[in-house]
Amino acid sequence: MADDVLVLGIDQSTQGTKALLFDAKGEIIDKETIPHRQIINDKGYVEHNLNEIAANVIEGVRRLVSRDLTRASRIAAVGLSVQRETVGAWQKSTLKPLYNAIVWQCARGAEFVSRDEVKSKADRVREITGLELSEFFSAAKITWLVDNVPEILEFAAKNDLCIGNIDSFLISRLTNGEAFATEPSNASRTQLMDIHTLNWSNELCTLFKVPMNALPPILDSDALFGMTDFDGVLERKIPIHAAIGDSQGALFGQGCLKPGQTKTTYGTGSSIMMNAGDKVVSCKRGIVNSVGWRRSSKVTYVLEGNINYSAGVISWLKDDLKLISDPKETKDLAEHAHAADKTYFVPAFSGLGAPYFTGSVRGTIVGMSRVTGKNEIVRAALDSIAYQVNDVVGLIRKSAPIDVSELSVDGGATRNDYLMQFQADLLNLPLKVPKDAELSGMGAAYMAGIAAGIYSNDILIRDKTLKSFIPKMDDKTRNNKTDGWHKAVKTALAQGC
Repeated sequence: MADDVLVLGIDQSTQGTKALLFDAKGEIIDKETIPHRQIINDKGYVEHNLNEIAANVIEGVRRLVSRDLTRASRIAAVGLSVQRETVGAWQKSTLKPLYNAIVWQCARGAEFVSRDEVKSKADRVREITGLELSEFFSAAKITWLVDNVPEILEFAAKNDLCIGNIDSFLISRLTNGEAFATEPSNASRTQLMDIHTLNWSNELCTLFKVPMNALPPILDSDALFGMTDFDGVLERKIPIHAAIGDSQGALFGQGCLKPGQTKTTYGTGSSIMMNAGDKVVSCKRGIVNSVGWRRSSKVTYVLEGNINYSAGVISWLKDDLKLISDPKETKDLAEHAHAADKTYFVPAFSGLGAPYFTGSVRGTIVGMSRVTGKNEIVRAALDSIAYQVNDVVGLIRKSAPIDVSELSVDGGATRNDYLMQFQADLLNLPLKVPKDAELSGMGAAYMAGIAAGIYSNDILIRDKTLKSFIPKMDDKTRNNKTDGWHKAVKTALAQGC
């Protein structure tokens, strides 16, 4: 393969879209980030405009190419990493969205999954999908679309409807409707896929009122999904040779290819994920089974816990409370907080994910005193991220046949040394922070590059560590802090009932 060949990684996340460019050695050489609107109404419903997202993907690639016009002919393959559970519906023949995408954070499906006739199926849902019955996943969001958007069933009857997650929409849009597909890592998060067979479940589609004829085929994660030139930005069409959920993309990019290897992604929410091998593992309530990826027809399963708001609380501090003007400020503010302050913040803006899985609870601040001020609120917000991750890792440790010996981390918040040290202290585990924070997009690009013959599998196991954090906290302090957190969560849950 020529030394000047390039591979593109698209990381379409909750807050925006990143276009990442990698050279023939797998090193990131350029990136472009474009935010998109967070459409939130007075009910707390969270939506994204599908056309805006597609336009931002194309614009991100255009900007990368505009900085070096030779790139238009050198980019040889692209991999897609996408926010998961976020789901939309569009007309197959025109690609016109029938409604905004309903974002994974949105709890509008809570009323449906709380109905007695649906709750009675919770064990069956878990048996088929590996997931807890929850509005967090795509299925109940699709139910809302079916019940509230008349065109859904109208176009389904005409076989002119597509329903899918962001990966499926981008594949459709980037190929101008020539392709429509998904893969197991994203499909496993819909609560509609049988995790044992990796096929759509007719039983669950019936339960959630989902027209099966509108769902995409489930291909391998490293399949050839279609060809695109990004609306003429590139000189020729290139293969979309990987699609993967952003959390699984990060696990792949971290090189967590062996059972027991674990990572945490600090995005708007967090995914704590362990490679569980080639079989579905029985796990504790609060932890779920998902598919990591299927490459060349070989499946890798994962154990996973998801947090609705982790690094998203930093955006809240900045954009809503106006306590900071830059996320970088949080480190110094937290480090200068009063040592005796015992403020806890439970960031249940749209309910709590693992291990609680409740959409009714809302955010709560407890334990404030006269010494509580800006610094203490910021520290409590950062600490809430680490406490939630600690809860999930604790359950994974109880479920997995192999212990977690080390945690690989990724995402922008890993650049916050205060948060990373506090996380290592709570977990009593060493943390490895990679040189590049863009592990989701990197994982997608590497998977596409390997499938296209540009990279070898060795690219996944090279050392990517920038910094390590070693636990320093004593057991008594750790236990006191986690006890205080669990009391705060109980307070939030009691107020939400």
